Amino acid sequence: MDKQIRRIGVLTSGGDAPGMNALIRAVVRTASAHDISVLGVRRGYSGLINGDIIEMGSRSVDGIIRKGGTMLYTARCKEMMSDEGLQKAADTCKYLGIDGLICCGGDGTFRGAQALSRMGVPCIGVPGTIDNDIVCTDYTIGFDTACNTAIECIDKLRDTMQSHERCSVVEVMGRRAGHLALHVGCAVGATAILLPERDIDFDTDLIEKMRVGRIKGRNHHIIIVAEGYGSAQDVADRIHESTGIDTRVTILGHIQRGGSPTARDRVMATRMGYEAVMALEAGKTNRVIVFDDNRVTDLDIEEGLARQKDLEQDLFVAQQTVAI
Repeated sequence: MDKQIRRIGVLTSGGDAPGMNALIRAVVRTASAHDISVLGVRRGYSGLINGDIIEMGSRSVDGIIRKGGTMLYTARCKEMMSDEGLQKAADTCKYLGIDGLICCGGDGTFRGAQALSRMGVPCIGVPGTIDNDIVCTDYTIGFDTACNTAIECIDKLRDTMQSHERCSVVEVMGRRAGHLALHVGCAVGATAILLPERDIDFDTDLIEKMRVGRIKGRNHHIIIVAEGYGSAQDVADRIHESTGIDTRVTILGHIQRGGSPTARDRVMATRMGYEAVMALEAGKTNRVIVFDDNRVTDLDIEEGLARQKDLEQDLFVAQQTVAI
């Protein structure tokens, strides 16, 4: 292959996700294998605008595959939303001879990559967010680790809830989407899961389930609330008012973003990082790497952002069926 790409940049932007380091490693190692040099852009698009950039070689990513967070740091950059900031970012790429940029993050990250592509900087987006809410891909880096972290916490929480015959209302992350809450709730055997995508009758779908469960011998309950649904405390107050059951609230918060990535996140990040470099080398731009129909491929960013993503209906129905 006649290579035209000599130097690429890689950055992580938006919220961090376990597996981002594995992605960085895959990009650096794949590029090195193809005689392409790599510049690491620190602190996302802010680093691109301000020139916060380091040179990376194969040995610089030793051992990072097992680490959570991102060695390149991450940040949200409002300046990229302005014409001036966008021009600074494009000028940095031109000045440093960056022939292509790999951007790992969510929708905001992809919109930045889209804008830079229009300015002549070849960009490839890679989905990295624990929320799994990117519409064009079935899976995002970090989702599996976040699920397992939440499950581990809730399993421990269940022990004390069962001992005191309490109801535990647990809020999990996910922004405006309920994918994380649905998977976690199913995995921990929650009595009910409250999701922004699904309206429920509070009395019928939650309170009555709890009453039926108590009649059948269940002495404790786990209620999962997606952060996009509303206040977990309000839910707990309504449960206590309706049932008299001692109800406690736990907000797992940013602990879900941390920790060593699972095997699935390490493998998926490796596959996606490899494909991102190969896409740049093939002369592609304005593309996003996606996991679709059980394979890793690439898609036009504009097409990807225009799609819609709903919850897994089969999983939702199954969970509702086996909840009690």
